Amino acid sequence: MNPLLEAFNTPYQTTPFSKIKNEHYQPAFEKAIEIAKKEIDLIVANTDEPTFENTVAALDYSGELLNRISRIFFNLNSAETSDEIQQIAKEVTPLLSEFSNDVNLNEELFQRIKVVYENKSNFSLTTEENTLLEKNYKSFVRNGANLNETDKETLRTIDKELSQASLNFGENVLAATNKYELHITNADDLEGLPDGEIEAASITAQQRGKKGWVFTLDHPSYIPFMTYANNRELRKELAFASGSKTFKGDELDNQNNILKIVKLRYQRANLLGYKNHAQFILEEQMASSPEKVNAFLNSLIEKSKSVALRENKQLNDFAQELNGPTSLQSWDVAYYTEKLKHKLFDLDDEKLKPYFKLDNVIKGVFSIANKLYGLNFKEITNIDKYHEDVITYKVTDENNEYVSIFYADYHPRPGKQNGAWMTSFNDQYIKDGVNNRPHIVNVCNFTKPTPTKPSLLTFNEVITLFHEFGHALHGMLANTHFPGLSGTSVYRDFVELPSQVLENWCYEKEALELFAFHYETGEVIPIELIEKIKASSTFMEATKMMRQLSFGITDMAWHTITPDKINSVEQFEIKAMQPTQILPHIKGTCFSTSFSHIFQGGYSSGYYSYKWAEVLDADAFEYFSEKGIFNKEVGQKFKEHILSKGGAEHPMELYKKFRGQEPDDDALLRRAGLLELSA
Repeated sequence: MNPLLEAFNTPYQTTPFSKIKNEHYQPAFEKAIEIAKKEIDLIVANTDEPTFENTVAALDYSGELLNRISRIFFNLNSAETSDEIQQIAKEVTPLLSEFSNDVNLNEELFQRIKVVYENKSNFSLTTEENTLLEKNYKSFVRNGANLNETDKETLRTIDKELSQASLNFGENVLAATNKYELHITNADDLEGLPDGEIEAASITAQQRGKKGWVFTLDHPSYIPFMTYANNRELRKELAFASGSKTFKGDELDNQNNILKIVKLRYQRANLLGYKNHAQFILEEQMASSPEKVNAFLNSLIEKSKSVALRENKQLNDFAQELNGPTSLQSWDVAYYTEKLKHKLFDLDDEKLKPYFKLDNVIKGVFSIANKLYGLNFKEITNIDKYHEDVITYKVTDENNEYVSIFYADYHPRPGKQNGAWMTSFNDQYIKDGVNNRPHIVNVCNFTKPTPTKPSLLTFNEVITLFHEFGHALHGMLANTHFPGLSGTSVYRDFVELPSQVLENWCYEKEALELFAFHYETGEVIPIELIEKIKASSTFMEATKMMRQLSFGITDMAWHTITPDKINSVEQFEIKAMQPTQILPHIKGTCFSTSFSHIFQGGYSSGYYSYKWAEVLDADAFEYFSEKGIFNKEVGQKFKEHILSKGGAEHPMELYKKFRGQEPDDDALLRRAGLLELSA
């Protein structure tokens, strides 16, 4: 018996992780692909005239078992991987790519969808049904349905090679991250670091059978060291290790993977009739074209670079006041920024962290979700977890109706990728009158509790937790009929709105007083600290803006260039980033070789979307602010028109239903305090 192929006779049909063994995955994938193919064959073999129900809806509901297995396996490959799981991923990824192409290039299936599409005026379709029809028809066309047989085979080959190259890229990044450690045996080298970070490094060393202290490239270890360690040479060593991982010319080097991915994406786009990969991707986004994205990014660069240069000069001057370097390097910025912030605002992370105990922040974000959307979260222990660190919750609404299961996975460990993300084990959709509720996951990497201290978050980590929980709400509150339109199944440059808008509550007194309690005294965060958080919220904002914009323009450069013009990955990146360059480039480092968002994740030609969505979220929060940040009416409108609708309608139409108007482009610059400074 293979538990992956059986009905999950568990509470809320949750995944029975304790019963699943690695050897179950490959046969489960093979069987599920076989079943999914039969479901497609039934649609194609239907002798009835094609209709929305027997063709489009049937297709969207097909492959349920395969989707479930894929979500379980690939989520674990990111959060709880092993050599064995990575090997299985290499073996099943080509099978999945081949199956996907079998569907996308199925001529008979496409012809049925085409009949429905060309006769849609004869059907009384709802807005959601019409959106799904449009999405499916375009998806087939964009995946080669109109190609001849020779070109279809070429497309199959490209897609198989692409999936493998992306998988290799991600495995190299994880392996290189895990491979490096900064082992310190002299206590003097720890000068400047907070006690909690020193204790965490000591525990890491003990776990690795070493004396002293070990720092790694995992964010909870790397960021504090770069921010507080007085030893500039060690900051330089750690920064270089981070910037050069997968760029060393060794077996983990990703340069060839990048060139292969970029070349294959370009060939794929050309084959489908597009000038480049960016044009292909952006056709189905709010931004609509590379020209529009580049105009958007360049406009922000123009309005923020002069301010960023002034910020850099201010930081340089301040560093020299402290007898620091005459010219700042990348390993100096976080260190002196923290000291300058402390001087200007008498505020630093160590002063704030005692008020941000992880457990309290979790309760706080739950409380905000309750006030805005009527949600309740109750920890439950009767369902399986994939790791003991994971906490599980049952989510209900104001009527005590079941809404979702929520998995919270907040601490780093070997086998877990860096960063933070939201995903799901089970998506929401309504079929045959039954509302299949979602199982949502948030994965982050926050410092684990130590014997003397609980897990205390930096303010940036608080923002990260809120960000990912915003994505989680998008998944939890989904309420559409079709899985293909549910939750976060929206345009890439719209998906960040729910996550980024929730970050705004981190700066508000009414919200902070719900969860910011000193972990030892229970004292609520003092009003003067709240005021300092608010006042410092735009500190070095242009510098932060330029960093994000540098990633966006680099992404666009990789995906608008003719690949045979690239002679050097490093030199190409330097040239691409030049418009946003503030600090000198460090020879021997290359960001692109670990830019997992675009070379492994789903953000290729889409990294700009973070800034695009910031315009939406700044405008949306202005609406909340006008009415009151816990205004039930505004919360209900956001829930009804944004969070519950997924991709059921064009995002601009959904946004206008919520806001009553299109977003104001200047809202972001107003919030960042850059509108007047850049004038």
